[in-house]
Amino acid sequence: MSRLLANDRIERIKGWGGAVASVGYVWRPSTIDQLLEVFKLARESGRHVTVRGAGRSYGDASIGSENIILDMTRMNRILEWDPTTGIVRCEAGATIEQLWKYCISDGWWPPVVSGTMFPTLGGVVGMNIHGKNNFKVGPFGEHVLAFDIMLPNGEIRTVTRENDPELFYAAVGGFGMLGVFTSITLQMKKVYSGVLEVESIVAKDLHELFEVYFQRIPESDYLVGWIDAFAKGKKLGRSQIHKANYLKPGEDPNPAQSLRVENQELPNNILGFFPKSVVWLFLRPFMNQLGMRFVNWAKYLSSRIAPEGKKFKQSHAGFAFLLDYVPDWKKSYGPGGLIQYQSFIPKETAEAVFRKQLEMSQASGNVPLLAVFKRHRPDKFLMSHAVDGFSLALDYKVTESNRESIWNLAHAMNEVVLSAGGRFYFAKDATLTPDAFRRFLGDETIDKFLKLKHRYDPEHLLETDLSKRLLGSDPQSFTNRTPSKLNENAESTTS
Repeated sequence: MSRLLANDRIERIKGWGGAVASVGYVWRPSTIDQLLEVFKLARESGRHVTVRGAGRSYGDASIGSENIILDMTRMNRILEWDPTTGIVRCEAGATIEQLWKYCISDGWWPPVVSGTMFPTLGGVVGMNIHGKNNFKVGPFGEHVLAFDIMLPNGEIRTVTRENDPELFYAAVGGFGMLGVFTSITLQMKKVYSGVLEVESIVAKDLHELFEVYFQRIPESDYLVGWIDAFAKGKKLGRSQIHKANYLKPGEDPNPAQSLRVENQELPNNILGFFPKSVVWLFLRPFMNQLGMRFVNWAKYLSSRIAPEGKKFKQSHAGFAFLLDYVPDWKKSYGPGGLIQYQSFIPKETAEAVFRKQLEMSQASGNVPLLAVFKRHRPDKFLMSHAVDGFSLALDYKVTESNRESIWNLAHAMNEVVLSAGGRFYFAKDATLTPDAFRRFLGDETIDKFLKLKHRYDPEHLLETDLSKRLLGSDPQSFTNRTPSKLNENAESTTS
C-alpha cells in the first residue's frame, strides 16, 4: 500500500504569470539529507517530484499536479567566494539578488541576468536563462564552471563540461528532468564601476529596429528593444531601444561608491514619495487593450521628444531588473494573469515572422500589452532555445473570455515560427503542443534527451506539468518508443 501524504502539505501553486496552476504537496528541505527523504517519500507514496525554485517561470515549468513539490528556496547559502578570480559557489536556492549583492562591492557582477533578480540559481541553470547581452556572452550556462546534481537515486555528482560533457550540456536547460542541482559554481563578470552608460534610440518601424540592431551590436554590451505592439501600417514595430556599455577602468571617478549595494538598490517610492508596493493597483485600470494602447503611444511619444542619442548613467541593478521596479506588477493583469509567448527566429527570417506575429495578434483582437525584442546567438546546450537571430517576447492578458482565443493564436503563431526554423523557451511557455515541441527540437535531440532521462531517472520520479504536456506521463514510455509514438502519448495526456 502506498504511503499517504499529510493534507497540511497541500498547496495551490501557480506559474508566475498566474494563468496556469495546480495543487501539490509541498516540501521545503534545507539539507541534503532532507532532499534524500523527499525522494524516499516519493517512492513510498507513488508520487512524482517537481523541482521548484522561486517559481518565476511564467507557465507550468515549476508546478506539478498532485506531485510532491520540492521547493529549494531554503537551500540558499553562498558557499565559497574568491574576490580575486570572481569564482563563486552557491547552493541552488540562492537567488540572483543574493548573488549580486554579495559580490558587487568587490567589483563583480553576474555575467547574465534575467529581467528580475528573484529567480534561484538552480532555476536559472535548469532553464538556461538569457539576458539583454545574449548576442555577446551567450546564456547563463556558458558561465557555469561546475554544478553538483543529485540524481533521483540519491547519488550526487560534480559535473563540469570537461568531466561529463553529455550530462553538463543536457542538465543545463534540461528543465529539471535529470536531477536536482544542489550547488552551482559560476564565473562572475569583472566590472570597474557600479553604473553603465545607457543610450536611448528610437526606431520608427520594425525594419528600422532591425537596422539599428545590426548597426549597434558590435559596439554594445547590452541591447534591448521595446515595441509598441498596437502600432499598425507604416508604424508597425515602432520601438524604443536601450543600448548599454560597461565603464572601462578609470572612467568612474569614484567606483568604490558606485559599487556599494545601497547605490544599486531600486527606489522604494515612485516620484520620491509614492509607495511602489501599491502601484500595481493603479496600473490595473490601464491593463487592457484601450488603456495599454494609450500607454504604448505615450511611451513612444516621450521617446521621440527626448534628444536623439540621449546618454545617461544607470546602475547595473536599475538597468537589468526593470521588472522589479513595480513589486507584484503581474497582479495588475487581474485574476486571469498573463502568458508570455516568446519565439526565437533566425536572423534571415526574423523580421517577416515578427511582422506576421504582430499582425496576427492585432487581427485576433489580442494585442500583447508588452513586447520585448532581443538579439541572440546559438549555443551547444542540448535543449537550447537559442538561434543566430532574434527573439520577440509578447505578454498577453488572460481572461475567461479570451483564454481560448489566445491559445488558438499561440498555436497559429507556432506554425509561422516552425516554418521559419524558429525555437521556443520552456521558462516562458504555457501553450506549446507536443507536435511543436518535437518539430522545433527534432527527433534526434528528443531521443537523446529521453535516453539520458532513462539513464539518470529510470523510475521517472522527476516530472512537471510542462513535461507531462510535452512528453507524456507514462513512466514506461521513456524507453524504446519512436518519435511518432512519443507524440501520440504526449497528445493523449493533454487532450
